Amino acid sequence: MGEGLGKQAKVLTDAQVRKALAAIEARRHPERDRVMVLLSVQAGLRAKEIAMVTWAMVTDASGDVGDALHLSNSASKGKRGGRVVLLNKDLRAALVVLKATRNVEPDDRIVHSGHGEPYMEPGAVQVWFHRLYQSLGFKGASSHSGRRTFVTQLAKVAVAEGGSLRDVQELAGHASLATTQRYIQGDTAAKRRMIDRL
Repeated sequence: MGEGLGKQAKVLTDAQVRKALAAIEARRHPERDRVMVLLSVQAGLRAKEIAMVTWAMVTDASGDVGDALHLSNSASKGKRGGRVVLLNKDLRAALVVLKATRNVEPDDRIVHSGHGEPYMEPGAVQVWFHRLYQSLGFKGASSHSGRRTFVTQLAKVAVAEGGSLRDVQELAGHASLATTQRYIQGDTAAKRRMIDRL
C-alpha cells in the first residue's frame, strides 16, 4: 500500500475521481467517504493527515466550516509538515454536510470509524483507499494517488493563474521544491502544444 523505492502512486484522471465519488454514494458512510476522497484529491492530504485532521482545523471561531484547513505539525509529518490549505468549494460543502450528520466537538477527528473505534488510524486510511481503488480497477493507485493528483493539477493551474511551483510547494507542505517536482506527472500532449507555440 505504501510507496516502494522508485515507485510512485498513480495520478488519477478526472474520470477516475468522478467514478470514485459516484461509487462511495452507495456505501455505508457516504458523507465521510466523500470527505476522505476530497481531502486527498482537493487538499492533497497524506493518509496520516486524513486520519488526524480535526474539526478545529477546518472551523472558524463560531464553529462553522471555514475557507481553509489549518493542518498542525502534529497531524502531519512533524516539525515542518503543518500548513494552511485553502478549501475547494466541493470539499468545503462536503465538510458542511458531514458535520451536519454528526454531533462533533472541535477536537474530534473528522474521519470517524464505522467499526467500533471512534476514529480511523493512518494505516486504516491507507487500507480504505487501497480497497476503494482496487474495487474500481484503478491499477497502481494507492492512498497517495490523491496527493499526487492534487499536486499535478495544482502545477497545471498555477501557470494559468499566475502562480508558481513555489505556491504548489507551499500548498503541498513540501520542504523542498525538488520533492514537489517529483510529484508532478508530465503531460506529453501539453509538451507538444508548448513546443508548437514557440
